[in-house]
Amino acid sequence: MLPWTRARRSPRARRTLAALLLAVTVFVAPAATATAAEAAAPSRGWNDYSCKPSAAHPRPVVLVHGTFGNSVDNWLVLAPYLVNRGYCVFSLDYGQLPGVPFFNGLGPIDKSAGQLDVFVDKVLGATGAPKADLVGHSQGGMMPNYYLKFLGGADKVNALVGIAPDNHGTTLLGLTRLLPYFPGVEDLLTTSTPGLADQVAGSAFITKLNAGGDTVPGVRYTVIATRYDEVVTPYRTQYLDGPNVRNVLLQDLCPVDLSEHVAIGTIDRIAFHEVANALDPAHASPTTCASVIG
Repeated sequence: MLPWTRARRSPRARRTLAALLLAVTVFVAPAATATAAEAAAPSRGWNDYSCKPSAAHPRPVVLVHGTFGNSVDNWLVLAPYLVNRGYCVFSLDYGQLPGVPFFNGLGPIDKSAGQLDVFVDKVLGATGAPKADLVGHSQGGMMPNYYLKFLGGADKVNALVGIAPDNHGTTLLGLTRLLPYFPGVEDLLTTSTPGLADQVAGSAFITKLNAGGDTVPGVRYTVIATRYDEVVTPYRTQYLDGPNVRNVLLQDLCPVDLSEHVAIGTIDRIAFHEVANALDPAHASPTTCASVIG
């Protein structure tokens, strides 16, 4: 850690932290960022409100994007992957800030969970299904826990699959521990991008979220993590503890998979095969390096 006195009078140190935070922003943003035209256009193959779940896949799947993502760019690979397997698939935008288009997930996370609540009700009403399954990346894998625990979501959700979720917050490779040494930065995060501040390990939001246990009865949980995660750190803090929980490390399934935080949620078909297994455990098949061609 940097000494307090040095941090206060070192402009170079301030510039260094700012650069590191900017780099983190780039890492968190999905690799396939949507253009304005893509974000405005209807999603192809999903968000079809005439879709009715089949006997084989009786629950709609709701995809919950990560920080800086949106309902299109985070799911350009996974949504068609699930649609082609017969699922009714839907995705929402949440956590929007005024004047910030396309880059969502930045608002207060408890308010974002309220948006998820409304969206799940809309999907269930359209499909006629009694429950949905949720699949989320990063913040999108963690935020639904608030919905399940505090907004009655457990009655409407069968399973939650988190891909690299920051279930217990993140240290951002230790960067968040430097915040006290840079007066004003933490306040700036809280006021300007509360969705980021809420995700810092030890924040008031994370403390409330995990009080009383990680899970709620009646919901199946799957966490899919990668040891190369550079955003949600340490990566093992992504894991949940409780009944009906399966914690999966990608490299235990395929040791040569080098996916980091963004890739695991946007393009990694090995991870997506494990998502499919979590959604339909009765017909699960082994996930290996060969699953990339499945």
